[in-house]
Amino acid sequence: MLGAISAAFLAGAVIGPVIALPTFQALAQDGGRAETYRLLNLFGDVFERIRAEYVEPVSDRDVIENAINGMLQGLDPHSSYLNPRSFRDMQVQTRGEFGGLGIEVTQENGLVKVISPIDETPAARAGVRPGDLITHLNGQPTLGLSLQEAVEQMRGERGTSIRLTIRREGERNPVEITLVRDVVRPQVARFRLEGNDIAYVRLSAFNEQTEAALRRAVSQMRQQAGGNLRGLVLDLRNNPGGLLDQAVQVADDFLDQGEIVSTRARRAEDAQRWNARQGDIAQGLPMVVLINGGSASASEIVAGALQDHRRAVVMGVKSFGKGSVQTVMPIQGQGAIRLTTARYYTPSGRSIQATGIEPDIEVVATRPDPNAPARDREADLRRALRNDADRPQSAPQAAPPPLPPLGVPQSVLDRVSRMPAEGAPAFDATRPETDHQLQQAVQFLRNLAATPGQPQRRVQR
Repeated sequence: MLGAISAAFLAGAVIGPVIALPTFQALAQDGGRAETYRLLNLFGDVFERIRAEYVEPVSDRDVIENAINGMLQGLDPHSSYLNPRSFRDMQVQTRGEFGGLGIEVTQENGLVKVISPIDETPAARAGVRPGDLITHLNGQPTLGLSLQEAVEQMRGERGTSIRLTIRREGERNPVEITLVRDVVRPQVARFRLEGNDIAYVRLSAFNEQTEAALRRAVSQMRQQAGGNLRGLVLDLRNNPGGLLDQAVQVADDFLDQGEIVSTRARRAEDAQRWNARQGDIAQGLPMVVLINGGSASASEIVAGALQDHRRAVVMGVKSFGKGSVQTVMPIQGQGAIRLTTARYYTPSGRSIQATGIEPDIEVVATRPDPNAPARDREADLRRALRNDADRPQSAPQAAPPPLPPLGVPQSVLDRVSRMPAEGAPAFDATRPETDHQLQQAVQFLRNLAATPGQPQRRVQR
């Protein structure tokens, strides 16, 4: 064998690199395979040692799933393994509808606590109230169940029933309620008119229902305002993202043409680009997009596209900075893997990975508190991908062009208050007047509309 390899090498040296190069590649590939097989044998040895000698019996499935998850999580914070149950849960979340009762819940002292019933659901119709503690499901105690296990028991096929035992403040005896499950569609878009002239819509996530819910919200507010609308606030604060195609559609709803977002993968041929089509559901109304440190991923795609095209003014504080795309790859009968496969870029060519979207106008929610813990962002996560600008490049790349001027009169900008006044009331989600960022966005749009000769500027890319 050694002689054959030596003869091949010598022949290559005489004949030239056309023969010698494939020979070296084959040797390198063989060496790589040998190392891979050695490492797989190492995995098998460790697995057998755990099965034989760990202090308690372990499930083979649990050990292997943990190993797979560790392999994926070792790549970056967003790659992971989804076992069959987690995969089903993810599909339910992205669909935006499921068979259940319509209750937003949390866990308190081991019991399931109702945050809020969702409007027009079995729970709301039966009189379930915020603050109710669910102590039993079909007579079985919830104490000792994880929140996930309790939620799974409350979900189910439409038309099936479940009995809840509730401990309610002010009631001496437990309250028994029997509910019939129905299709539940959590309200992904909440909207209202601010003073009959500013449309406000908050998107809480990007699932399969988001874009349709946004269209309905804008249409209803336009009818309610009766032609008096002067602007629109799109609130993406604390929106963790979701489906890429929904982010593209939401941005497209406010753009007539130009690029929305592009993705670049490991191989150049896998790069993709999405462009806007004609049609603006806001009909050119001035817009403000609100973001904060909890605005991530799909939220940043929308904010970045509308900012780059100068279709909207982005207000708030810097976003989370998750500029990577995860592809969910089902494994037959074994769940799925969620693997980071690309980075995404705004229309101007900016990668916001680990940097975030910088607002056009910074407005903070509360006055600075030196004792408040700093909020983690993508750059703070362990093994977070670096931004392209921080990576060594084989060939120098041109920096993205600077964004066009904001096109807002200085007199309007000067009237924006960066932080709440001294002694301002604390933020209360039930009282919009305590939401400083929202109030500044509303007043900004009114001031902009009152400035003559200042149509919303758009830049097409």
